[in-house]
Parts: sequence; C-alpha cells; structure tokens
Amino acid sequence: MYAGFYHLNADPFCLRPDSRFRFSHASYSKARAYMLYALQRAEGFVVVTGAPGTGKTTLIKDIVATLTRSNYNISHLVTTRLSANDLLRSIAYSFGIANEGMDKATLLSRLQLYLLEQRRARRQTLLIVDEAQDLSRNALEELRLLTNLEENNEPLLQIFLVGQKQFLRLMQLEVMEQFKQRIVAACELKPLSSHEIKNYVLHRLKVAGWKQDPALDSNIFPHLSHFSKGVPRKINQILSRLFLHGYVEDRHKLNAGDFSEIISEIKSEQLSMSLFQTGSLDESSEPRNPILKVYSSAHH
Repeated sequence: MYAGFYHLNADPFCLRPDSRFRFSHASYSKARAYMLYALQRAEGFVVVTGAPGTGKTTLIKDIVATLTRSNYNISHLVTTRLSANDLLRSIAYSFGIANEGMDKATLLSRLQLYLLEQRRARRQTLLIVDEAQDLSRNALEELRLLTNLEENNEPLLQIFLVGQKQFLRLMQLEVMEQFKQRIVAACELKPLSSHEIKNYVLHRLKVAGWKQDPALDSNIFPHLSHFSKGVPRKINQILSRLFLHGYVEDRHKLNAGDFSEIISEIKSEQLSMSLFQTGSLDESSEPRNPILKVYSSAHH
C-alpha cells in the first residue's frame, strides 16, 4: 500500500524475515561468527538466545543459507513443551523416520543408523531446535544423549538450540553441568544501540529503493529508540505504521509530530486488546496441547 505511494520496490518494514534486508550490527555479526566457527567443529550444542524480535530466525536462516545442501542434512523443529519421548519421536519424524508404535530402544537404533548413513555419505547432520526455553530438563538430557552418538570418534549430530533469554537461567542449575560441557558456542542477540537503529532503518530503506520520499526528520530517531527499545521487530512495526500514516494523510515528510500520533494510536490499540483478552479469559478451559511444527525436513 504505502510502498507504491512512496515508489518503493519492496516493503522495507515487513515483519517476515527477508534475507535482502539483513543488517549486520555488532551483536548479529558476533553471533554469526560464533555459529560459523561452531559448524566447523561439527559437534555438541550451539546456543543462540535473545528477546523476541531480536532476529534469531533471521540469523538461523542466514547461517543455513551459507551451507552447501549436498554437504549438510538439516532439520528445523519448533517445539512447545514436548516431553522427552515426544521430542525424540519428533526428531525422528523430522528426518523422515516413521516410528509409530516403535519402542524407544528400536527408535534410537534406527536414528543412529540413519545418522551413520548420512555420515558415510559425507553429509553433516544439523538439528535446529527453536523455542528451546520451553524444553524440560528431561528433554534436554535426551538431546545431550543424542550428541553422544559417534563413529570413529566423529560425532554424528550437531544441535543448535535457539530460544529466549530465560533458557540461560536453566543452564545455571547444577544439574545441567554435563549439558553445559557439550556447548561449543553460545551467543546472545542484543537489541540495537541508538546509533545502530538509525543505520538499520536507513539500510532497509536503501534496499527498498528509497529516494528520500518520504523525507524523515532526524528528530524521529530518538523517539524510535525509546519506544522500540532497539528491538528490530518493534522498529519495523512502528515504522510500518508511520509510513501507513504518511500514505493515509498524503504526507511526503514525516516528523516527530507524526510519530507521536501513531504511537498514541498503537498504545490505544494495545490497551483495547489487553482489556479484550482479559475479559475473554476462561479459567476453566483446558490448556492447549503441545505443538510441534516441522519447518524444514531433512535434505536427502
């Protein structure tokens, strides 16, 4: 809508991860370097944490895009509070191993055989587990045992654990010591600094073909830094609304007054949504069942 009005060739503030708009700020570059180093090690766990909206999915997609598919066998799971056994079965399914009715010992044997086949075909197997902060200690222990699988002292599986910052609190428990010893790299995606925020916005606009229309008053950026807290997803949400406001009002220069107006609108909408959700809660309702999503199956 506003992209056409401002003669942009793409939406610069789309919420979906898009590799064209990747912005290598300090925290992102450091995390990316750690992960590429860990891939060379081809063992153990790589832990990536960050608050929602800081770019974890973008980083993972960026890393996977650098890998030669003929050399890597990759599966990406998004988990929601799976038990240890359900997690194990889900991992097997994600690699194309049917296991309905199979006992655990047989399942582990079949999974090991599969990983051996990949190793002998000179493919490194990588499992990416998203929302890792929701995994139980038993589920994490099951993952640790999978990293024990090897042939001729060569590990058969490497695991990336991607989650929110509370996952790190779990790692501080004494019972997690054995697990921590398997972590070959850990990195945190942090919010952007105020300087990085401006560069982030200008980078996305440049990629979208921005020709100074709309013109952005420099006094917008301190307000953007304050309200977004440096979280890329929030920056995109706010600026998408600002550009929509400009389109609706037929504006070709946007200033702090426009920014204040859309922030007031957003706050009002959030309050209304919060009241609606509070009023619609049914305390007697049953909790939802755990969900597993397989985002990308193994590559054969």
